[in-house]
Amino acid sequence: MCDVCVMNAVKDKMLSRRQIFAGGAALAAGAALVPSLPKPARAEAHGGGVIDMTHTLSADFPTYFGEPQFAAEQLFNFADNGFNLFNLTVNEHTGTHIDAPLHFSADGTSVDELPVENLVAPLCVVDITAKAEDSADAQVTPDDLMAWISANGEIPDGACVAMNSGWEAKIGSDAYRGFDGSAQHYPGFHVEAVQMLLEQTNAASIAVDTLSLDYGASADFATHYTWLPAGRFGIENIAGLGQVPVAGATIVIGAPKHAGGTGGPARIFALV
Repeated sequence: MCDVCVMNAVKDKMLSRRQIFAGGAALAAGAALVPSLPKPARAEAHGGGVIDMTHTLSADFPTYFGEPQFAAEQLFNFADNGFNLFNLTVNEHTGTHIDAPLHFSADGTSVDELPVENLVAPLCVVDITAKAEDSADAQVTPDDLMAWISANGEIPDGACVAMNSGWEAKIGSDAYRGFDGSAQHYPGFHVEAVQMLLEQTNAASIAVDTLSLDYGASADFATHYTWLPAGRFGIENIAGLGQVPVAGATIVIGAPKHAGGTGGPARIFALV
């Protein structure tokens, strides 16, 4: 369809909508007398609080390779065309995003195949901020997991186990990537920690507030190669971990659903 045809079609629809809105004004007034619907049961169970755990995606967002991985080209604007429309170019592993099993395996589950029941999960936050303050190469270890279990009980089935290293505070600086000219430096999961999760729990996902599930200086991606091929998935660059309780919240993961995807930007929030 030509651009002029698109614009004319949009204008016709706008006129039709005005007529609908005019006719619906009386209905809206009447609807105001109807009691509002109750909140979803899950939200009520958590007191109704919702925490955004997603960074805003832009061309300036830090990336593993150091180069921009997101661009937005405006194809239509409201002043000239009567509507706004952007064409997006984005790397799957940019911003707050999912690592699907296929990302580090030959034939693993793609992002569109992730079981939907694993996208709503108990959230377990393992706080290693003190270690990360002392060393950018800090990692979540089995000892950290055991300390969490000792304080909060067993890790629930289907849980998302998230590392809170406090790294979100560095998001606007070079320290977030921590590149020293030869290696990057930021916290991640130690391979022995994910091995423990695989062997002793039914956790479905892990999350980090950094650029990688592996700590930045990793040369072998041992955590990626252990966790993802086992059919579990990861979340990188998660936000808001300091605003949620270490146990008891529910994470809702708005994973993308493009065919054969190895991951993709996601909208994530927690019910607390």
